[in-house]
Amino acid sequence: MKKLVLQHLECDEQLNRCEAALHKGDMAAAARNFALFSQQLDAHFAVEEERLFPALEKATGMLHGPTVVMRAEHAEIRNLRDEARAAISEEAAKAAEHALAILDTLNVLIQQHNIKEENILYPMCGGSIPDLETVLGMNTGSTCCGACSCS
Repeated sequence: MKKLVLQHLECDEQLNRCEAALHKGDMAAAARNFALFSQQLDAHFAVEEERLFPALEKATGMLHGPTVVMRAEHAEIRNLRDEARAAISEEAAKAAEHALAILDTLNVLIQQHNIKEENILYPMCGGSIPDLETVLGMNTGSTCCGACSCS
């Protein structure tokens, strides 16, 4: 589970880099950092949605429990992420301001989501899913999300 938490931190850092570039008015750097954030986010969500959530549902029999809430929040985060991507790609003079406003909302949503996962869902998974690291495909030494070239 530590690797999933590390992925949260890596996504947060990439989003912070994007925000810093927007504050400087560097739309090209913001777009690059946002693209990396988006890749990391998609890779993280894929691990949760394709491995973690099904394993928890199988282990507990809860098909309408916390995983339903987390999937709905993932969809909400993706929608806001797509809105931010569109704002960052705008060429208008106020594009950075607009993008920053969306990123503020996205950041709050992600932080609230991560708190739920880290304090409720992940401990539940750790206590319910046998051989969890193998199920997640994260039993190697790498902490990489798989979305970058560091592996």
